[in-house]
Amino acid sequence: MSGEVRPRAVSRAPRLRLAPRAFPRAPSRSRSDRARPRRFPPRAPSRAIDEGFPPTRRSRAPSPGPPPSRAAADRTRPLEPRPSPFPALPSSSQPESKEEPEFQTGPLSVLTQSVKTNAQVLINCRNNRKLLGRVKAFDRHCNMVLENVKEIWTEVPKTGKGAKKAQPVHKDRFISKMFLRGDSVILVLRNPK
Repeated sequence: MSGEVRPRAVSRAPRLRLAPRAFPRAPSRSRSDRARPRRFPPRAPSRAIDEGFPPTRRSRAPSPGPPPSRAAADRTRPLEPRPSPFPALPSSSQPESKEEPEFQTGPLSVLTQSVKTNAQVLINCRNNRKLLGRVKAFDRHCNMVLENVKEIWTEVPKTGKGAKKAQPVHKDRFISKMFLRGDSVILVLRNPK
């Protein structure tokens, strides 16, 4: 009994009703509003108050004052484009001009010729699969967009215990369009047709 926790006694006394406040309560503000009070920039006194008239919407006329500042004149001018802090990207014709001789004479010329002549290529991949298809586009990383691709591979079927090893089965499938990432390419062979 000593370690047992007892619930607190609840008071059954009637609740007191308070008289209504003389002044209405201000609307509650959120926690972020309480953290920092709102501060508005001071408004310039209107002409109507200076002359002793009560301020109304109609009596607010632009007060004669000093000419508009340079900042106000800047706001009315159309904005001019600012120079970018980043270096300018080369236009699309510049990288092609640098890479064009490399693609015409280097090892990637095989892909360039196959794109121009729409010839088939045989691509040996790292997953022991071969792709036979037409190259539509490529880049210096050997990423390629291929069309009418026939994927060819071999599988060895699993056998039970004590059975002879099964013969490998050649499988293939057709893919109409595909993107091939360049890091899986081992060999590219152009069809001599």
